[in-house]
Amino acid sequence: MTSVYKLKSKILVYPEMSGWRFLVLPKEVSVKIKEQFGSNARGWGSLPVEVTIGKTIWQTSIFPDKKSGTYLLPLKAQVRKKEEIYDDDEVKFQFKLN
Repeated sequence: MTSVYKLKSKILVYPEMSGWRFLVLPKEVSVKIKEQFGSNARGWGSLPVEVTIGKTIWQTSIFPDKKSGTYLLPLKAQVRKKEEIYDDDEVKFQFKLN
C-alpha cells in the first residue's frame, strides 16, 4: 500500500551538524506514519521515501526526531540549489512511502 503526503514546511537548519537542512513533518502526520509504517523502520528508525519538490524527484529516508516527536526529511544541497530554496523559505513538497 502506497501512501502519498502533500505538505509544506519551513526549513530547519542544524548548524551544530555541519549545516544540515531538514523539512519537519507535522506531528499528526508523523504519528500516523509511525503507526502505519513503523514496523518497516530501518537503521535509526528511518523509513525510505520518494520525495518531489517542484520538478525534482529523489529517493531518501525520513528520520524520527525524539525531541519533537516528528519525522525529519533531509533536504540535499543539490535539490535546494536546483529548486532555488533558501533557509528562510517555506517549502511545498510531497513524498510517498511504499
